[in-house]
Amino acid sequence: MEHLSIKDIHDRLSELEGWEMIGHEITKEFHFQDFKEAIEFVQKVGEESQREHHFPEIFIRNNKVAINLTTHDANGLTYKDFKLAKIIEQLV
Repeated sequence: MEHLSIKDIHDRLSELEGWEMIGHEITKEFHFQDFKEAIEFVQKVGEESQREHHFPEIFIRNNKVAINLTTHDANGLTYKDFKLAKIIEQLV
């Protein structure tokens, strides 16, 4: 799988509120009322990631969840990353 061009990445990022590109990843931090809500969100992300066969890095700090997406096989960002980001946005 080939990674996206910088133009494609910026075009797709403009469709996602709050996501930013850092290096070869897109990332966003989500805030919840408490740890329980954060964990429930992570569980949903895990289920969707399994369906998509595409797995993000997930970091949990109290009521905050940071998600990083990249396609390691492509050594960069692909359509799979943006597809999963859109799915994640619908889970919030």
